[in-house]
Amino acid sequence: MWAVSTVTMLVLAGILPDFRLQSPDGESATHIAVTAAFGAGAFGVLSALVWPLLVRLLLLVPALVLGLLVFVLNGSLLLVALRLNPASSAEAAPETAVVVAAVMSAVASATGGALAVRDDDAYRRRLYRLADRRRRRLPAGPSTPGTVFLQLDGVGHDVLLAAVGKGLMPTVARFLENGTHRLTPWRTDWSSQTGASQLGILHGTNHDVPAFRWYDKDSREVMVCNRPTSAAELQRRAVEFTGDGGLLTVDGASRGNLFSGGADEQALVLSIATRRRGRENRSRAGYFAYFSDPANAVRTAMSFFAEVGREMGQSTRALIRKQRPRVSRGGLYPFVRAFATVVERDVVVAAVMGDMLAGRTAVYADLVAYDEVAHHSGPTSRDAEKVLERLDRSLALIVNVAEHAPRPYRIVVLSDHGQSPGETFRARYGLGLGELVRAGCGLPVPRKAQRTHSGAEARAAVRAALRRPVEEKRPAGRRSEPMVLASGNLGLVSFPDVPHRMSKEEIDARHPALLTTLANHPGIGFLLVRSEEHGGVVLGAYGAETPVAELDDKTGPLEAFGPGAADAVRRTHSFPHTADIMVNSFHDPADGEVLAFEEQIGSHGGLGGAQGRPFLLSPVVFSEPVEEGRELVGAEQVHRVLRRWLRETDGPQVPLARNRAA
Repeated sequence: MWAVSTVTMLVLAGILPDFRLQSPDGESATHIAVTAAFGAGAFGVLSALVWPLLVRLLLLVPALVLGLLVFVLNGSLLLVALRLNPASSAEAAPETAVVVAAVMSAVASATGGALAVRDDDAYRRRLYRLADRRRRRLPAGPSTPGTVFLQLDGVGHDVLLAAVGKGLMPTVARFLENGTHRLTPWRTDWSSQTGASQLGILHGTNHDVPAFRWYDKDSREVMVCNRPTSAAELQRRAVEFTGDGGLLTVDGASRGNLFSGGADEQALVLSIATRRRGRENRSRAGYFAYFSDPANAVRTAMSFFAEVGREMGQSTRALIRKQRPRVSRGGLYPFVRAFATVVERDVVVAAVMGDMLAGRTAVYADLVAYDEVAHHSGPTSRDAEKVLERLDRSLALIVNVAEHAPRPYRIVVLSDHGQSPGETFRARYGLGLGELVRAGCGLPVPRKAQRTHSGAEARAAVRAALRRPVEEKRPAGRRSEPMVLASGNLGLVSFPDVPHRMSKEEIDARHPALLTTLANHPGIGFLLVRSEEHGGVVLGAYGAETPVAELDDKTGPLEAFGPGAADAVRRTHSFPHTADIMVNSFHDPADGEVLAFEEQIGSHGGLGGAQGRPFLLSPVVFSEPVEEGRELVGAEQVHRVLRRWLRETDGPQVPLARNRAA
């Protein structure tokens, strides 16, 4: 390593004009070589001894900012290393020092087998050595197994099986072929998105979460599941509702999630992003395990820019081939995708490995890479399949780390929802849901419609990592005008000037043509509204009107959405903050297509298709998730299953959440 670093420094001194290892008058080749060897050795020693201390001092810095500071600090260490040799006249401009340090770190990492050949075993061994010193100071690790819950965001049950069949996910395939794990599909609630699903899984309830975003008439605010302030409020409500801290309250860690689950250790958790950083919400194990080696930041940076280039190439190719359906993939999207598929993945995986090496009892981590790419490239696209391959490698790395952990680990892989394909509502009909609602109300429709907000989780994660506020702009217009929000193929229409949930009769009196316009549109599957006569009704085309209480006998417009749709609609109807009009898009059961009200060709958030069918891949040593012949329904039931499994490990007793809605 020292020899290679010395040669690297000599080469860089020869090609970089602002970096030299000799005085202007010139020196012997031997003196230059000795200077390079001393500088490389000093840089290596400083990286090993001083660098971990610097990272500890900077743990309160946001994760993404810390990743960028790595390069500046690494360059500073190089300048110090060059100054330590009193007989040397080596000099480097500050900006050149950053480049030299980055290249030397990358070359050193490659020499060790962690970069060039992507030797994950070498990386695993380094993390093991990092945790070994701390572990020697602690009592012997518990003999009872710990549990790692790894969430592959947005990966549907059928997509997983297809990827296994194509050989894209060999680690998952080994789980199934060796008989160590069982695969169980489960059915989401009507709101098939991460906010509702993960809140239910981690905190035992997703009561009163009707969509990804909705208008709260009590607070007069738009609630958005991936906005830090909203996530914190939803978590607070869930804890108050159940009287329980969450799934991870016993020696738990939460990594890359929207919610904490009651964990003491948290990294990239959105619900704490707005808090003042302190001991209770910083994550030494997460960030330190990753950034303590500067080569990791170099590797992540190189992969980040490679991913940006990959996305630009893929989107250009799709544009040239005139692929349909297609959405815009320009602007900042390549960088958002690179964050989700590289930075977030690397930090979260490193944090999970650190948790395992520290012997934590329960870890829950979310990897959002597939979900972000599938939104823009399609759930079954080649782009998305490539992401699944890389996620499987991350899973394999976590599995291998278990060999060095101080306790055995059981690994559960699951998803929070799937994704359904289809072009956007606007692309098919030339107008968005907001314009259709305005037309049905007899209001002027602007010639140039505003684009809908994206519900992708990665955008808010980038902002949270940078500590930038995530704001939801309220649609322009007077307070008496309807507010239209989108959550995949689920639309919500609210009238902010009415303090209560409006009834069908009230809506008809104010806007006689609105409900008929929406229900008869070919891109809309059904509507849910409150009714003074029936309590609640589901509306469809040609005057179809089915009371919510009669949906079991007469499915009406819900027939195309399959079993369970009636229960999902009935449950959402009972929520206090259900919108005045709930709009679910058209769904074609033949090909699983839905029409997103957002600019996404792979969407989730409502009923219809694969979005409502995620998976649960669990070790067979755990009890069956559900009795034979029964179906696992709803995130709250998944939470109860995971709680039961934690109790089965014979470790610290984890009580069931007290869900007052049960």
